[in-house]
Amino acid sequence: MFKQFSIQAPSAEISAELQQKIDTKTKPLGALGELENIAFQLGKIQQSLSPDVSKPKMIIFAADHGVVAQGISLFPQEVTPQMVMNFLMGGAAVSVFCDQHKVPLRIVDVGVNAKLEAHPLLGDRKVAFASKDFSQQAAMTAEQLDKAIQAGVDEANLAIDDGVNLLMFGEMGIGNTCVSSCMMTALMGVNANDSAGRGTGLDVAGVSHKAKIIELSLKRAEQETGQIISDWSAQTLAEQIGGFEILAMAGAMLQSAQRQTAFVVDGFICSVALLFAQKVALDVREYAIFAHQSNEKAHKILLDHLNAEPILSLDLRLGEGSGAILAYPLIQSACVFLKKMASFESAGVSDSK
Repeated sequence: MFKQFSIQAPSAEISAELQQKIDTKTKPLGALGELENIAFQLGKIQQSLSPDVSKPKMIIFAADHGVVAQGISLFPQEVTPQMVMNFLMGGAAVSVFCDQHKVPLRIVDVGVNAKLEAHPLLGDRKVAFASKDFSQQAAMTAEQLDKAIQAGVDEANLAIDDGVNLLMFGEMGIGNTCVSSCMMTALMGVNANDSAGRGTGLDVAGVSHKAKIIELSLKRAEQETGQIISDWSAQTLAEQIGGFEILAMAGAMLQSAQRQTAFVVDGFICSVALLFAQKVALDVREYAIFAHQSNEKAHKILLDHLNAEPILSLDLRLGEGSGAILAYPLIQSACVFLKKMASFESAGVSDSK
């Protein structure tokens, strides 16, 4: 079995004091809406009445997927390394948004089907040159699963050891919406027609084909393992239908939570990584801040399942951490109001009766 995690929910000891501080700011109760919830969550995670997210980091995990051979994506697999280079050269959406908000960006190769040249922003943790086509065989071996999870653990440790106090995750990998939909189907027991979406822009026929590939892949995996899906362990599920970058994100989330560090969940694929991480250690969910609800149709179903209230809803379906970095200024604002906004007493303003 891959690495074990010991995660405890944040202590509630500070909760009453935090809520008192939020409620006595110069505003009606609850008037700052979701910002109050974010401030409260960050305060609990950091066990502080003045939580701080001034040292964030964005980590994008990249990998390719053998199931692309089944025609489940509009884009060819060579787009993955091309987009990685675009990230590194500063031309991608997440690159320009990270630059705008002065957030350090790191790209981690855990399974890109190409040899990438060394770059200061690139982390080389390649597990293999793409996962296997899970419609035909298991996506990965137990050893490869261990390496993918450990890649995320090591990246989280590297950041937190450097003083990072808020991690943001993104992904890149042609075909990974299909992989995520397949993982969601297995983890939640939903129909493949409900989990499969447009991804990079599939039409109705393309989405239907994707759903059929997911159904066939899960039947293949059930036959190979001799177990029905609901009996699969996290390890079996990951080996059979996982993706290297999704599992690396899950490992990074689990390690962040183990080290009591908040992290921002991007869109659909990142949310599936959290869903998998939650199967490994339930309390990882307590450390997650949800950036946005994406345009991918299954994301709303998944967010409801996770009982998550995302910060934004901008009709995004880009991935690559774009929603997470767009939500960052609002997460900053949650900390700023808690730290700097006057209380009724300090401002000499009469409170409500």
